[in-house]
Amino acid sequence: MDETLKRLLDAEVRAETIAQEAEQERERIIQAAMADARAEDQRFTARIPDLHRSLIHKAEERATQTIAELKRRYDERHVQLRNLAEERELVALETAFELLVDPSR
Repeated sequence: MDETLKRLLDAEVRAETIAQEAEQERERIIQAAMADARAEDQRFTARIPDLHRSLIHKAEERATQTIAELKRRYDERHVQLRNLAEERELVALETAFELLVDPSR
């Protein structure tokens, strides 16, 4: 009986040692994961200014393209209106001249 009790006590001690080692390994893994997460957070935080600059640069490029497109459309419309005004001006001058020459019209 003493031998069985001794084996049981030895098994309990081994089990407790294994449990303590597992707890220490779990804590080590948790600490390593926390350190990795902090490092990733720091890397991301360090990249924020670059990301911000990149987004601003892209927005400025899009704004420049939009402005150029609007200017091109404005210039085209201006030419069309100018041509139309010149056409109408000639008709208006002819009509005015005819009225001056023959007011009865």
